Amino acid sequence: MKVTEFDYELPEELIAQTPIKKRDESRLMVLNRKEQTIEHKIFKDIIDYLKPGDVLVRNNTKVIPARLYGRKETGAKVEFLLLNNIEGDIWESIVRPGNKLHVGAKVIFGDGILEAKILEVMPGGTRKVEFKYDGIFNEILDKIGLMPLPPYIHESLKEKDRYQTVYAKYNGSAAAPTAGLHFTPELLEKIQEKGVEIANVTLHVGIGTFRPVKEDTVEAHKMHSEHFYIKQEDVDKINKAKKEGRRVIAVGTTSCRVLESIADENTGMVKPIEDDTEIFIYPGYKFKCIDGLITNFHLPQSTLLMLVSALAGKEFIMKAYKEAVKEKYRFFSFGDAMFIE
Repeated sequence: MKVTEFDYELPEELIAQTPIKKRDESRLMVLNRKEQTIEHKIFKDIIDYLKPGDVLVRNNTKVIPARLYGRKETGAKVEFLLLNNIEGDIWESIVRPGNKLHVGAKVIFGDGILEAKILEVMPGGTRKVEFKYDGIFNEILDKIGLMPLPPYIHESLKEKDRYQTVYAKYNGSAAAPTAGLHFTPELLEKIQEKGVEIANVTLHVGIGTFRPVKEDTVEAHKMHSEHFYIKQEDVDKINKAKKEGRRVIAVGTTSCRVLESIADENTGMVKPIEDDTEIFIYPGYKFKCIDGLITNFHLPQSTLLMLVSALAGKEFIMKAYKEAVKEKYRFFSFGDAMFIE
């Protein structure tokens, strides 16, 4: 399969630069796979498409202010984007300009409250970095770090919490699981009152979110590894639903990737586990666990566009995206949502 098969025309003005005022008032495109229909709604209407007994599985990772600006000992400016906490104070990071930061180089951030040393050049050009500081690392990040907004967002973010889901709990992501940005506490409460159960997974979103597919063919692309875990109480909710024939609906591609990484080939059942996943879902993939997906609109030729094409069918997705452009939906992280049922 050619990567170019997953291309579409997107006018730049449709790339959302800022979040809309109310999270649950973004637009919602509903794709019914069985009937092959497309409906246009508002996100809070999602409640009408969820059924009592459904299990909504969301990713409760929390974005850390992972973008750091510092200086080398020579005074030259550098930028770090923290991707993955390897262990203790050692992180994998994207560094710019990369060709100037060799093993042993030191970088100072925030007038010296944080210092980094390059330990290793990792595959793909990222760096293994060790930090030194006094105090608590996350508090220092809160003080000097910036939210790592995607490269297609050029506006500055006025409220930090708008690039965070309302249920974000565990620090560790370099990007938000954006499908969850549309939920409000009130909407989640109404959904539960309807009889929908909520389960959580934690996947710390990493470098894959920032990396385009550079291969010519889909099959040649290799996904970057991301760390995840799922607890027993959440496993129990999902497995009970699978046994009873109830739907499991993933909030976002990250939740979907966790569930599909750990689901049993035959039963779709999951187990409590902490692991890394490199799962790459593209057309031809047979879904084992999820029955539906809430997601945003994804970049042309991206792995996430391939994932939704695997679920809904490539022709149907391309038709839906064409319609979204025509109807002037807002695209990407701060954009509108899609429900594939």
